[in-house]
Amino acid sequence: MVIATRVLPMGDRALLAETGSLDDVLALHAGLTASRPPGVVDLVPGARTVLVRVDSRMPALPATRAWIERTAVETDAVAPRRNDAAVVELEVAYDGPDLASTAELLGLAPDELVRRHAAAEWTVAFTGFAPGFGYLVSGEWDFDVPRLESPRTRVPAGAVGLAAGFTGAYPRETPGGWRLIGTTTATLFDPDAESPALLPPGTRVRFVPARAKATTSPNPPLSIEPTPFRTQERVGSPEVGGFGEQTSPATTPSEPPRGIRILEPGLLSTIQDLGRPTAASLGVAVSGALDRGALRTANRLVGNPEGAAGVEITMGGFRAVAEDDLWFAVTGAWGPIRLDDREVDPYEAHAWPSGAELRVDWFGSGARGFLAVRGGLDGRVVLGSRATDLLAGLGPAPLRPGDVVGVRDEASGPVPASAIAPWGAPHDEELVVELAPGPRADWFAASALDVLYEAVWTVTNDADRVGVRLDGPELIRSRAGELPSEGMVPGALQVPPSGRPTILLADGPVTGGYPVIAVATDAALDAVAQARPGTRIRFRHARAG
Repeated sequence: MVIATRVLPMGDRALLAETGSLDDVLALHAGLTASRPPGVVDLVPGARTVLVRVDSRMPALPATRAWIERTAVETDAVAPRRNDAAVVELEVAYDGPDLASTAELLGLAPDELVRRHAAAEWTVAFTGFAPGFGYLVSGEWDFDVPRLESPRTRVPAGAVGLAAGFTGAYPRETPGGWRLIGTTTATLFDPDAESPALLPPGTRVRFVPARAKATTSPNPPLSIEPTPFRTQERVGSPEVGGFGEQTSPATTPSEPPRGIRILEPGLLSTIQDLGRPTAASLGVAVSGALDRGALRTANRLVGNPEGAAGVEITMGGFRAVAEDDLWFAVTGAWGPIRLDDREVDPYEAHAWPSGAELRVDWFGSGARGFLAVRGGLDGRVVLGSRATDLLAGLGPAPLRPGDVVGVRDEASGPVPASAIAPWGAPHDEELVVELAPGPRADWFAASALDVLYEAVWTVTNDADRVGVRLDGPELIRSRAGELPSEGMVPGALQVPPSGRPTILLADGPVTGGYPVIAVATDAALDAVAQARPGTRIRFRHARAG
């Protein structure tokens, strides 16, 4: 049977394939995965949709649309359940704080709720919310469990919960509104593993009550023995745990002193490269430099590959000392730059003698500067990138006083003899941002698009690497509530019930339920990265082609 599919726009680098049911999503995702053409970098299933993301160098969204539509016609609508695959068994202690109240809500005794949850075979429909957080469904589970009215600010790693028709286990400590019925000690996400997510989309799962493991599955189970879930301070927050052995990017004492020593990181300084553009299906954001053009330029100025890791400096106030003779360049936001007592220009390569102090002062224009060092900076590699992801707690920790960041030997050419191109301060008083169509414009009143393009919006203080919240007139919605969870992209303008949009950025969530009215074009995101609180933004329609 043909999968009924509606292909919706999601900016200029993605499409959203909407189906009628979660079973159709599973079938379509399997069909697209099996026939994926070059240039399609990620496939992100949601509750009713599959997000298809293409490489930024691929201009042919119409060809991608045709491929999706052809696959929907050719794929059987009976979703594959991977019946030939082993079942992953998760040992669970059914000791959750909401077990009794949830059972009462469903008209069951707690023991009966446990029995039904453990008796069902579950399938991971999609991931999102956090890396490795799977949304599991089962044909043997017909309960619709409401979320908590007031979400918890902290849910422990390994907590097993219920929400709507889903079950899932939290891979890390995080806020959450699911009703918690148990705990597992299995490692659900290991960023250093070849397959980081224990439960990627399509995986079959059984929950086994602790100390009563059964192996009655018709297929041999893949037993997951309890192992300590490694946690550490979440990047950017001392209250939330993250993943793996996240450490400072400092060199070890046995390494030669080739690097830079941080004296002051300013408001926030992180190691960034061009990110992780192919891991959204595991719940991992793109991350990477917010102003990619500035990082690329800084790297070219010192003879590095464009994607080499550098330091993203937020609002300035950065000081560091060279531990060896180096070369550097600073691009992006605009402010005084001093090498010892000598002022130097941005957008030029400069020698950085061993022992000299570099000071990138507070920025007068723009929000984010980028420091590139010849050879590229070192840092822990997670899923092929050294980028720090603040929301997920992946990659190197934000820089702290005393950190020594290693310098690699990855220069790809000589330091250019002259500046690459004319440069100037970024425009941050008023920006004009081009928008491509979003998938959910039909969730808004007819006047909302006119308001979006006619109003002057102001960047609020709620602006960081996750997103930029805007203040302005309300965008009136014609539909209430939230969508079933669906894939998101950097640049998406999500509109919560307040009616004021938020522009998602590189560390933003990979799935969400607020409707997306439009999407900032890929080319516009660098300018948005330089917006400061108080910056005015006007939107205009993206030019065709």
